Amino acid sequence: MTSSGEISATIELLTTLVQRPSITPDDQGCQALIADRLAAVGFTLETMRFNQVDNLWARIGTSGPLFVFAGHTDVVPTGNEASWTHPPFSATLDQGLLFGRGAADMKAGVAAMVTACERFVLRGHTRHGSLAVLLTSDEEGPAIDGTARVIGALEARSEKIDWCVLGEPTSTKQLGDVIKNGRRGSLSATMTVRGIQGHVAYPHLADNPVHRLLPMLDELVSIEWDQGNEHFPPTTLQISNIHAGTGASNVIPADVVVDFNLRFGTASNSDDIQRRIESLCQTHKLDASIEWRLSAKPFLTRPGSLTDAMQTAIQSVAGIEARLETTGGTSDGRFIAPTGAQVVEFGPLNATIHQINECIDCADVDALSSIYELVLEQMLGNNGD
Repeated sequence: MTSSGEISATIELLTTLVQRPSITPDDQGCQALIADRLAAVGFTLETMRFNQVDNLWARIGTSGPLFVFAGHTDVVPTGNEASWTHPPFSATLDQGLLFGRGAADMKAGVAAMVTACERFVLRGHTRHGSLAVLLTSDEEGPAIDGTARVIGALEARSEKIDWCVLGEPTSTKQLGDVIKNGRRGSLSATMTVRGIQGHVAYPHLADNPVHRLLPMLDELVSIEWDQGNEHFPPTTLQISNIHAGTGASNVIPADVVVDFNLRFGTASNSDDIQRRIESLCQTHKLDASIEWRLSAKPFLTRPGSLTDAMQTAIQSVAGIEARLETTGGTSDGRFIAPTGAQVVEFGPLNATIHQINECIDCADVDALSSIYELVLEQMLGNNGD
């Protein structure tokens, strides 16, 4: 909001976006709205629809280097709407906060990057290189037909991204305290351990897979995978589900299924983790099979021109020194960083993301747009290098 209490252009755009129930992968016209605004200031538009997923690639300029704002217009489901103080897609303003699903994750970041681009282009300051916006409607879902497919298309035609800022909500206690300059990898597994089903009163005629599994799980959760390093915390493993039995209390189950996930940095790699766990199964003589799913490899942007520009802009607008972190979940940065681009994530507070009564401070959203604009000035304006 402006100093006079009027709704700013950024909050006006955010309100319109939040009012659209764009639950993955249904974009609900969010990208079309943004495309029209970017086209009005000179961006060339390219829509990329893969299966049910809408993606937008908007670019102004043809030379390098290329700076990209990236984000997603899809949101997670609302949960019980009756539990919300305000209807989840009403975009209600209440005491300086805007309530709604996706307000923080990540339509605030999207609105801020769009208005920052508009101001930067319309002011006509001398700039070098090109500016682009990449949006998908498949970040909160399978993430198969979204950013990954767009990056594949760009690489196929040798369109190289040099710097990328994702508007994910990274701030924790106040706007600007955390920049993500990398993310951990994510390795999930579904392990099935087979036994012999039978009557609980005749255990000698059966083989209980749960009993066989428990010593192995006890050892598994006690493993120290690594000690982390200067950029990443130690690898962690969490068991999320265990399924066994027929539902009857007098039947020894035929098998037991365990779901678990590991988050790992560059001190470990997924192949070594898999081999270690498979070897543990053999040590415990389990009749087991494991289905592995590597959804993300760790990535890191070392301190440099992009992180410096972001920290300088945050200091100028928010008056604090942002720290670099690699904690948290995965993001679409995992698809962009392998191209060689410098990638950072920076956005508003993440305290209410995916929650009932998700909300965002309007003052933070306006400040975020100013931070993005200052980053553009440093990277593509007269001070760019």
